Amino acid sequence: MVKQRKILLTATIVYTIIVLYFMFFAFGRGEASEQISSYTFIFMPENFISLPSPADLLHPNLMSMVAFGNTIAFIPFGILIPWLYRVSFVRFIILFFIAILVLETIQALTFLGSFDINDALQNSIGAALGFGAYKLGFRYRSLGRNLVATAISGMVLFIALWGLGAAVDKLTTKVEGPFVAITEWTDNSGNSSTGDKPDSIQINGQKIPLRYNLYGAEGGDSRTFTYKSEGQTIFSFDYGCPEPTDYSGSISVTRDDREIMSNSGELQRTHPDLFPSLFKIPLEPGDELKITIKGDMKAWDVGYTRMQYFWN
Repeated sequence: MVKQRKILLTATIVYTIIVLYFMFFAFGRGEASEQISSYTFIFMPENFISLPSPADLLHPNLMSMVAFGNTIAFIPFGILIPWLYRVSFVRFIILFFIAILVLETIQALTFLGSFDINDALQNSIGAALGFGAYKLGFRYRSLGRNLVATAISGMVLFIALWGLGAAVDKLTTKVEGPFVAITEWTDNSGNSSTGDKPDSIQINGQKIPLRYNLYGAEGGDSRTFTYKSEGQTIFSFDYGCPEPTDYSGSISVTRDDREIMSNSGELQRTHPDLFPSLFKIPLEPGDELKITIKGDMKAWDVGYTRMQYFWN
């Protein structure tokens, strides 16, 4: 029994050293710290139990591996520590979480990483999974059966967490709703326009079908249309100079009186492969866009999609 305890203690110390190495020195942290001049502290948790989907694992990247590592790498602590010391779950997880917060703080202060509350929560969830696996698995007299039962319990709990994370991510993530076409717009002169709706237009010899609307300026004049977002939306339209044209037109977009896009018919003349072009921008509630169209330039299929939860 004493020998087994020594082996467990040695394994715990060695594993702790390995984890500390990855937390402070792996992934080029030492070199990167020389280029960091400010501390990074992230205190707001965000989808901290979300793990990469099975599709993401087919094309793994650094972010997906980190998300898995933050949880899986700390499961052994939930098994080894209660195996070494008789400790309740509440006491274990509180002390473990405090220890992780201290390590996260050291990472930030030494420029060897950042303080990220999401990492601390993911690490603690991993340890909690290990603790649960230990409690479920260590119910037999045989050490071998205990280890097998603990491994199976750990996998089952991890898969359950994976499913819970996917469900929470699904419930808390907004997606694009159906497209809503703007069928009536008021321009800078106060005139209301419902927009034209030909079946198609031709640009650079290419026939472009129109789905919803077509807006422009008449007789080479200038018209400015205003759109104000009433929620979290994604505003979009296509634009270009339809044939026949002398490429004299232009289009510009301002967001809260700051220009964010400007294009001209001359660009279409010199770079026809860029047209027709798509303009698309996410907007927050109250954001105001002003779209100014001049000359031959046209904008069509103007509208927005509202960001909403899947149950909406």
